[in-house]
Amino acid sequence: MKKIKLEDVAKVAGVSPTTVSRVLNNRGYISDKTRKKVEEAMKELNYYPNDLARSLFRKKTNFIGLILPTINNPFFSELTLYIENICAQLGYKIILCNSLGQIEKEKAYLTMLIRHQVDGIIVCSHNRGIEIYEQQELPIVAVDRYLSPTIPVVGSDNYAGGTMAVKHLIDRGCKRIIHINGPIELETPAQLRRKAYEDLVENPITYELSQPFDEEEQILIIKKIFEEHPETDGIFASDDMIAASCLKVARELQINVPEQLKIVGYDGTKTVMNLLPQLTTIKQPIEDIAKTAVSKVLELINNSKISGPLEIRLPVQLLINGTT
Repeated sequence: MKKIKLEDVAKVAGVSPTTVSRVLNNRGYISDKTRKKVEEAMKELNYYPNDLARSLFRKKTNFIGLILPTINNPFFSELTLYIENICAQLGYKIILCNSLGQIEKEKAYLTMLIRHQVDGIIVCSHNRGIEIYEQQELPIVAVDRYLSPTIPVVGSDNYAGGTMAVKHLIDRGCKRIIHINGPIELETPAQLRRKAYEDLVENPITYELSQPFDEEEQILIIKKIFEEHPETDGIFASDDMIAASCLKVARELQINVPEQLKIVGYDGTKTVMNLLPQLTTIKQPIEDIAKTAVSKVLELINNSKISGPLEIRLPVQLLINGTT
């Protein structure tokens, strides 16, 4: 099959290759009649412009990289949906990278995105020891991750959310509240949920899960909690998937929720709320997080600097349902 070239389009349209190039790049004055002739020739020949060459010419690719720790968590799935939709409306495409929490995959994806000359990167995954975050001048915005002192961070108000969750359990009469969260060694704003718990609870007890979270591991740890602390009457889970596992184990052990055990999750995604409408949780403003992250990365792309604070904490909401 013959490869259609720009010169072939010019010949069919009866114009010069320069005119075709100007139509494709929307540069200079082109009459509607000429533009229509070029577009009809492209359609007739089934010609598709070389976007890479055009991006080199314009020094802009209109691609934004999005690095996630996992797509299995409904929070990241919903966040991705919003980010992709917002970017599409603004003329940008997303390159989705799933690091699975592995440092080598994250490094490889970062290198790939830089080599592909993406205009910017939104990062939701973070492993320690990645020098690119400290050195790279590419526009980068983090979601609930501390990557470097100069990279903006967007997320929910984690401390306020943790405070709401624990105070609600206390108000519901809980005396022995346990917190389940992610790896403490990760320096993320989400650790403030744990900080709020520890500030409010006497003799706090926390259990940590590895990253990315694994359902079988969650079930084993939750069973261990009930074995080691049968007096537990409240659980604050750092995300809704952990909370769902707590509900599952409680049913297996015939622990009545909410009479014997009260559970509060964190995230409030549409997926979980549809499947577990009875779950009390802290709802993150996921769409607003997506809008703010995209806004900030575009601000860096267009202005090379960001206005306002480097860390943006958006308000959360307590959704009271049947598990408390």
